[in-house]
Amino acid sequence: MRSGFALRALALAVTAAVALGLSSCAAVPEETTAVTAFVAEPEPLRVAFYGDSYTKGVGASEEALRWSTLVSQKLGWEEVNPSVSGLGFMRKRELFSTGDVPSIILAADPDVVLVTLGLNDNFTYDEFADELPGQILSDFQRLSIGLPNARLIVVEPFWYKSERPESVEIIISWVHDAAVAVDAEYIAGASHWLDLHPEWMALDDLHPNDAGHAAIAARMTRELRIIGF
Repeated sequence: MRSGFALRALALAVTAAVALGLSSCAAVPEETTAVTAFVAEPEPLRVAFYGDSYTKGVGASEEALRWSTLVSQKLGWEEVNPSVSGLGFMRKRELFSTGDVPSIILAADPDVVLVTLGLNDNFTYDEFADELPGQILSDFQRLSIGLPNARLIVVEPFWYKSERPESVEIIISWVHDAAVAVDAEYIAGASHWLDLHPEWMALDDLHPNDAGHAAIAARMTRELRIIGF
């Protein structure tokens, strides 16, 4: 009797131990390895500006407040800005190949080229009118062919006062036609962005001040948003 009782007790003890072991195993969660996904930040677009004193930033109290830099900061661009005060497609143009501003832009290999040139050509219009249409087209062709993967965006030439000599609209039309000829994108209306706002002009009454640069930056950003930036 004792041996039978002992065997039954042993069997019960083993069953209980097995059950306890299984219960303990179920209570311990399996180890997991945390996986963190790292997403690389996209490289900023490198954007080259081809312009004159307006785009160089004359009139702004510091370079950081010029419109091109304000736009670049807003859109997260890497700015390349070799613009030259007084420059036109023909005015103050001593070089038309290696060493000129288009060649500097080509060497920078930008993703986008923003052209804001033409205002100063009004001051030498009588001298260079015959050559201007061809030179505008030549510059756009160099940029388009030399940077086949870049977006070429041509902005209507700026103007700075309500009086508009006849040459203003003529040069605007040449710039527009040349942009169409190379299939560039075109932003119209920029010659009127400073109209009726004398408070946006610097003391020289020629260049925008900080407020003027900010106004140009805001309008340019809106126009660029429309075309996909």
